[in-house]
Amino acid sequence: MVILIVLFGDSISCLIISNKTEMKKRKILALVFLLVIGVASAFYFFSDIDKKQILINSLSAVDKIAQFLPIEQSTKDEIQAIDKFVQAFTVKDGIERRYLVLLQNNMELRPTGGFLGQYAVMKLKDGEVTSLFVEDANLLDQRIKADVNAPYPFEKMMSIKRWKFRDSNFFPDFPTSVDKIKYFYRLSGGNDDFDGVIAVNATILNDILEITGPVTVPGYPGTYTSENAILKLEEQVEKSFELQGINVQDRKLILKKMAAIIVDKLGSISNISKVPDLVLEELRNKDVQFYFEDPELQALAEKVNWAGKVDQEWDGDYLMAVDANLGALKSDYYMEREMIYSVDLTLEKPTATLEINYTHNAVYGDWRTTDYHSYLRVYTPLRTELVSRAWVSYPNIQENHGRQYFGFICHTVMNSTTPAKIVYTLPDRLKDNYKLLIQKQSGVGDVPVTVNVKTAEKEYTRKGILKNNLKFELTKSGK
Repeated sequence: MVILIVLFGDSISCLIISNKTEMKKRKILALVFLLVIGVASAFYFFSDIDKKQILINSLSAVDKIAQFLPIEQSTKDEIQAIDKFVQAFTVKDGIERRYLVLLQNNMELRPTGGFLGQYAVMKLKDGEVTSLFVEDANLLDQRIKADVNAPYPFEKMMSIKRWKFRDSNFFPDFPTSVDKIKYFYRLSGGNDDFDGVIAVNATILNDILEITGPVTVPGYPGTYTSENAILKLEEQVEKSFELQGINVQDRKLILKKMAAIIVDKLGSISNISKVPDLVLEELRNKDVQFYFEDPELQALAEKVNWAGKVDQEWDGDYLMAVDANLGALKSDYYMEREMIYSVDLTLEKPTATLEINYTHNAVYGDWRTTDYHSYLRVYTPLRTELVSRAWVSYPNIQENHGRQYFGFICHTVMNSTTPAKIVYTLPDRLKDNYKLLIQKQSGVGDVPVTVNVKTAEKEYTRKGILKNNLKFELTKSGK
């Protein structure tokens, strides 16, 4: 990925150097992020210089050409944004800049994408990485001495009373979470004066392997594919290394070896042209999110919906369902969601019915998964009123980010489906010229969505996949 290529240095090497200081109890799946980062960094910094320049030049050329192509303006804006970001990270102006990178494991879903298991601090100058520090979030948390009360769901569901860095991405609005993340970083004794913050989700590895194809690593059993790589790597580094007679200090060497293989595959002439498309797909799916101190770059990220902001400008009906996996395991790998949203505009007060079917596909529990325990927040327009609920707890009703939300505890037993359902009334103003925005949570994957709208004249049904955000609008003609 171009943006990640520029931002991330030799993370794998640094990580391996720091292996001896890492906490043994940490789940190693988070290192998959660093594998992806290592692949990208090696591709950018250590591969053939001609290929590197081809990639940068290709993006700049695409930006210029796209302005004259018959494509949607939103796509042109996205291409322009990528070009501007690449320029910002490769500018040769003699100024050193610092970036905080959040490595999120979306197999344990949290509001901004996934559990914040590790982070990296990088310094860039003249387009090169001048310094890199990678650390487990638990090690940072050990340096925090202040007592900060944890949000209610952590205390209720996990008996966590002290709020710390690893749980700080609890706000679905990424800039708000960034503020809290920087706050805890400062409490640990760190300098929180960052030029930007970037969040990266684990599933990027799967998408890279879709380009490269399956890989095998000499000295290790099995084949790693886009379907099994994350689970297989976790199994290898957490469990299988012992059976293979590998020393604990060498258990992560597979990451470095795999990175070299993937770099070689990505660097082929047939694959290099696919990298820009991969960049765009990851950004559209919200598996990468940006926050910049530079107002121009931040405005650009917000314009193309890569800043992870909860929308506050849409004046129609609004829906965002946000899960926080508070079961402490990686059960989201097995979870599937389906959303059905029905609005009846013929009643005295317009009424919405939200059904979310949670299906847990694991058939038995182990060290990786158990029953699913989520704190679900449903964001709606202001001044909505709850009518009824099913398969969820009594709600915690609050307002933030310019929206109202209902907070529920929701459980799904393994090998079963939980048909969560809530009914609420909407503001009267939404009856006229009805329109709807459904905003996607980072890290949740593709969610099938059905929208049903009943008016006095007709009932409308639309189906789609929540890959990014979805909009539904009734025009004056009723279409």
